[in-house]
Amino acid sequence: MKEPHDCESLDEIRTQIDRLDRSLVTTISRRQDYVHAAARFKRSQEQVHARERQHRMLAARRLWAENEGVDPDLIETIFRTMVDHFIEAEMAVFSALGNREADSHTPSSLNDAVDAGQSEGAASKGS
Repeated sequence: MKEPHDCESLDEIRTQIDRLDRSLVTTISRRQDYVHAAARFKRSQEQVHARERQHRMLAARRLWAENEGVDPDLIETIFRTMVDHFIEAEMAVFSALGNREADSHTPSSLNDAVDAGQSEGAASKGS
């Protein structure tokens, strides 16, 4: 990957940005896998929301942003959006599985429930 100052045209810059964006999407997909796996260990809606964890996580991401010279408000907005989306998906799992014990979640039932919740969410947003 070229450094920004080594790019010789706008097309080169855009190509590098596209590569970075692809990497971000892959990383978010991997993060989603961990979020889905974490749902197996959560036994209540409070554990899904984990407000203290959210506050600590967002504060850490803001600090990371500051250390990298990135606007912390931008990073907080991005992470808050992701967290809100993933919590909505986890809550759909709780609803779809009827709050059964987390130990009874299998990866396939968990993924099916998340997929069902996302489909319902997409349908309700489209109405």
